[in-house]
This record gives sequence, C-alpha cells and structure tokens, in this order.
Amino acid sequence: MRCLIPADGFYEWRKTAKPKLPFAIAMKDGRPFTFAGYGNDGTIPNLSGEWLRTCTIITGEPNELVDRIHPRMPVILPPATSRRLVRGNGERNLKELLATYPADQMHMWEISPWVNSAGV
Repeated sequence: MRCLIPADGFYEWRKTAKPKLPFAIAMKDGRPFTFAGYGNDGTIPNLSGEWLRTCTIITGEPNELVDRIHPRMPVILPPATSRRLVRGNGERNLKELLATYPADQMHMWEISPWVNSAGV
C-alpha cells in the first residue's frame, strides 16, 4: 500500500570521491516534508512470531542539488500531492506524482562522517 513518511531532512553520501562524505539535505525554510513510500500490510512475521509492519522510501532521479553527490534521491511530495498519492488515482497519474522535487527549495551541507559510525 502507498504511504507517506514524514521527515525534516535526510542524508546522502558522496560516493564519487574518496573519502565517502555524508551530507544533510533539508528544505531551505526548515519545514518538514513527506517522502513517498510503500508499506506492507503486516504479513511478514518477525523472529518472535509477531507480524512486522515495514515500509520503504521510494527513490527517483536526483534534482540538480543532490545530483552533485548522489545518483538518486528520495521522492519528496509537495503538500498538495501527498493526498493524491495515498488515494491512488491510477497508474497514469502515479508517475506524475513521483516527480523530482525542485532543487531551489532545498539546501545541502556537509556533516561529520560520525553520522554513520556505530561505534560512537
């Protein structure tokens, strides 16, 4: 089933050069946003035998900002589009809804590689 995943930012790693460096990406105005997602209906049992609900973030082509560091990015939905995605207006409209988010509304900055360090 289609779902919305709220966020106020995300990380991507520049893989095109060594060392691999993480960047934080968010909206310029700091407002939260939603990723397009796909969730299951709870039909995957976990190790304890209970049903596990999971979801995944849909990715697509990067905008000009993210393209400088990574070949894909999460699909970010404008507020007016979120409801349309969940309601499911047919496959023809789905591709239109999953369009690349405008780079001019976002900003990106380098962060510490410790963000990905389990030993810290």
